[in-house]
Amino acid sequence: MQGLRCAYGKAQEIASWQSDWGCATWFLSKSESRLMGLLRKLVRALFGGGRRYSSGRRQAGGLAQYNAQRASQAPLRQKPGDLIIGPCFVIDGDTVDINGTRIRLYGIDAPEMEHPYGNSAKWALVKLCKGQLITAVFEEGSTYDREVATCYLPDGRDLSAEMVQAGMAIDWRKFSGGKYRHLEPAGIRKKLWRCDARQKGLMPPTIPD
Repeated sequence: MQGLRCAYGKAQEIASWQSDWGCATWFLSKSESRLMGLLRKLVRALFGGGRRYSSGRRQAGGLAQYNAQRASQAPLRQKPGDLIIGPCFVIDGDTVDINGTRIRLYGIDAPEMEHPYGNSAKWALVKLCKGQLITAVFEEGSTYDREVATCYLPDGRDLSAEMVQAGMAIDWRKFSGGKYRHLEPAGIRKKLWRCDARQKGLMPPTIPD
């Protein structure tokens, strides 16, 4: 009889443990579910809704919509004579960005960044533009993703003329009509021979990023 009571007591204890374990398991499952729900909400908040596409067709549609939106936000082509004024970010020796518009300096050709003197040309232009409000007057035509403009410092100096005079760029007669040729230092076309060769069609043009 004593053994039966002992066995019954053990059974009750095991049943109690199982009940407690089941409660703990249920609580952990619920907690994990709530945690995953919070994580999903956080992902949606951070990444714009966390939209899930159920098919490749929907993905393609979403990408097309995104590209169309980007295209609608692209800056409009400027008309000749239009101008913008603002501080500029120098890309290379003949390219700047003013208020989000990428501009090729009118009538000149400077070395590319990966070519000899490319870095020197860029920093010469940085020195000219630093702390200045640049006025860009747009010219006819554009090149690749850049507008073409004559850019002026507040005191009226032409950035293209300054770069040629400093020996950091050469005149490009095809576009300038020879406007800056008289400013070229002696021997500059031998120094910047890659620019000279490009103008003669002996080197392919480099497409900017």
